[in-house]
Amino acid sequence: MGLGTERGTRRVRRRRSRTALVVRTAAALTAAVVGVTGCDAVGGDSPAPSGSASKRAEAAPVWDTSPESVAAVGDSITRGFDACTVLSDCPEVSWATGSSTKVDSLAVRLLGRAEAAEHSWNYAVTGARMADLTGQMTRAAARKPELVAVMVGANDACRATTSAMTSVADFRAQFREAMGALREKLPKAQVYVASIPDLKRLWSQGRTNPLGKQVWKLGICPSMLGDADALDAAATLRRNTVRDRVADYNEVLREVCAKDRRCRTDDGAVHAFRFGTDQLSRWDWFHPSVDGQARLAEIAYRAVTAKRP
Repeated sequence: MGLGTERGTRRVRRRRSRTALVVRTAAALTAAVVGVTGCDAVGGDSPAPSGSASKRAEAAPVWDTSPESVAAVGDSITRGFDACTVLSDCPEVSWATGSSTKVDSLAVRLLGRAEAAEHSWNYAVTGARMADLTGQMTRAAARKPELVAVMVGANDACRATTSAMTSVADFRAQFREAMGALREKLPKAQVYVASIPDLKRLWSQGRTNPLGKQVWKLGICPSMLGDADALDAAATLRRNTVRDRVADYNEVLREVCAKDRRCRTDDGAVHAFRFGTDQLSRWDWFHPSVDGQARLAEIAYRAVTAKRP
């Protein structure tokens, strides 16, 4: 079964389930009206009714595993930077909203190719940091997406020096602000948050390629990639400082997301993914290649569609 057929079948089932829900809701409302005519109505300040009905309502799942529209926000990874040509965006191979058959983006996997073309949008910006996320969220909210896919934070660690990295406190405050901006516009939108890749692993893989190291000298993630062949104590400390900051950022993403019932992370799957040379750009050996973008799409799809309590 093709992606379009599979997604179409799921949408039909979803519409049927929504129709059944409408019928059940109407029946419940009718029963409630009949009940009120035979007894005193419950006042607004009275405690909520207890029993099996209220327990079922509390247990009802909040997360919808088949949203019908997707907006993406974030940085160069979500723009497909350096996946197709050197130092250029290539959004058609984006893990989140790309149209490429070589990637089968999150949007394509969820909506089908035709629907994804009409109901997915990419607001990520190459070079963006967490401080830029509020603006991206605001622009994305104007589309009223049912799911917002987030991948941001690498550029907060990829600075000229380790002292210039975004502090953990600022990173937390900025992410909270961005989530608040979205919730103000779309209180029921779902949010998928990808973890930040292991930048030190990307350095260890890419440093074996002479071309990649030349591109790194143009200013790609100097806090991690500067003096790529240096293995002295100072260079090791610098890279480990970046590694640890990324781990702290990922913990912030997890903690803030956990406080929102309609937010879920990848449980660290992107950070744990062992990018090899096949998954890295042949131009800079740091950003994901087309194959790497496909792996990110797989991780995102598994997280979004997972059945969780």
